[in-house]
Amino acid sequence: MLKIATTYVRVVDRVNYVLGRIMMYSLFAMIAILLWSTISKQMFVVPSYWTLEMAQFALVAYYLVGGPYSIQMGSNVRMDLFYGEWSDRKKAWVDSFTVLLLIFYLGVLLYGGIDSTRYSLEYNERAPTLWRPLLWPVKTVMCFGIFMMLLQAVSELIKDIAKLREVEL
Repeated sequence: MLKIATTYVRVVDRVNYVLGRIMMYSLFAMIAILLWSTISKQMFVVPSYWTLEMAQFALVAYYLVGGPYSIQMGSNVRMDLFYGEWSDRKKAWVDSFTVLLLIFYLGVLLYGGIDSTRYSLEYNERAPTLWRPLLWPVKTVMCFGIFMMLLQAVSELIKDIAKLREVEL
C-alpha cells in the first residue's frame, strides 16, 4: 500500500508542478489580451468586445489549473498566528483535518461543475453578452482545474498521514 501511495503522490505532484509552471507563464497571455484591448481602443478607436471575456476566461484557467501548484508549494493562505509555533506533528493533524474539509468542498464543487458543463454542452449555452462565446470550453477547464486540485488535496492528505505515522514517502 505504501508503494501505491508513494507513486500516487509523486505522479500527482509532478503533473501539478508542470501544469502550475505552465499556468505561471499563461499570465502573459492575459496581459497580451488586455494590452490588445487598450491598443485597439486607443489607436483604432474600435472597441474589442471579446477581450474582457477572454481575459476572464484566461484568469479562470490561471487560478483553477494553477491552484494545485499553489497547494503543493504551500503558498496557499493559512492563519499563521498559531500555526507557525506548532510542532510538525500538530501541523500534520490540523492539516489532515482541514484537507478533509477541502476534499469535501472540492467534491461538491466538481459535482456542480460537471452538471453545469453537461448543461452547457447539451443546450449550446452562450454568454449573455455582445460577443456571445460558448461557455462549455471554460467550464471544461474549470472542471479540469477542480479535479486536479482534488487530486492534489488527496496527495497532501497522504503526505500528512505519512508525517503522522513517521513514514518516509
